[in-house]
Amino acid sequence: MTGQLHRTVSPRDVPPNRARGGELRVLLSPTTVGATGGFLGVLLLEPGEQVNEHYHPYSEEFLYVVEGEIEVDLDDVPHALRADQAIMVPIGVRHRVRNTGSTRARAVFQLCPLAPRPELGHVDTERSP
Repeated sequence: MTGQLHRTVSPRDVPPNRARGGELRVLLSPTTVGATGGFLGVLLLEPGEQVNEHYHPYSEEFLYVVEGEIEVDLDDVPHALRADQAIMVPIGVRHRVRNTGSTRARAVFQLCPLAPRPELGHVDTERSP
């Protein structure tokens, strides 16, 4: 990160979050850049990995696949995505993200608006296997 008013943030600047599966790195957030409307991050999934099912009671999630192939299960309905495709997860919809391909998948995600408090932003509906 730079020390300027406007900061650039790369994945190596923030620690990975592996609590829900895969590797999530939140790049632009209230913590990293003082964001007030939402946050943006990068997801890396190795073949066979997944982000466990959860939902966001306050936020929409936008997911754009940069490389690889994934399936996003929305309320148990699978949606296949490949590089250069995107999907929106509406507020309150249960979802999980699975790498169904044979190579690493990389996706960019954005959530907005922010939940009133960070601990209210995600509701886990399954645990890691």
